[in-house]
Amino acid sequence: MAHKIDCIEKEDRYDPTEAITHVGGLNHNGTRWRITQKEAIRRIESGENQFYVENGGRRTDVIVAVSRFGNKYIKTKADDYEPNNLLSLRTCALVV
Repeated sequence: MAHKIDCIEKEDRYDPTEAITHVGGLNHNGTRWRITQKEAIRRIESGENQFYVENGGRRTDVIVAVSRFGNKYIKTKADDYEPNNLLSLRTCALVV
């Protein structure tokens, strides 16, 4: 099942591949969900879930990538649009 990510939580780090700690979104029943980036990676890699973001009416899938230091992180597939689809999302704590 595909889940729309509409918010993130991040640490103030210089390396954007290490910035996101949690992602969140809205369930079909109107409740909110929030999971760690590590859990999102596990779910993507196991095939349990797919995630995506929407920006300007465009849907972009979230994938697992590996940094030059060997750390796994999530990002959107390259879509040639700026700003970064995930890093530009609002903070989950601000979502009502």
